Amino acid sequence: MSTQGIPKNIDDKLFTVKYKPDASNSHLEPNQEKCKECPTKICTYFCPAHVYEWEEEQNKLVVGYENCIECGACRIGCEYVSIEWKYPRSSCGVTFKHS
Repeated sequence: MSTQGIPKNIDDKLFTVKYKPDASNSHLEPNQEKCKECPTKICTYFCPAHVYEWEEEQNKLVVGYENCIECGACRIGCEYVSIEWKYPRSSCGVTFKHS
């Protein structure tokens, strides 16, 4: 069986994902007040697509929802349950394909 063209690591696999962002709003909405209380900022580590970044100067969680692969890790991984997650509106969101 040939392995030619099969992604070898997570970054290569993420590169094959297509995403059509919803220009009107994000489908991920963190509760910024709860995020400020979080001592670990664990979402910045467990998201495989690196959607979340803590911005120290702004004292807030920055969300790059355009990179979201809709895996749901943030719904179960956030210890403060501060990330509201919903599916992107119709025709928007992630499309998985094998390249």
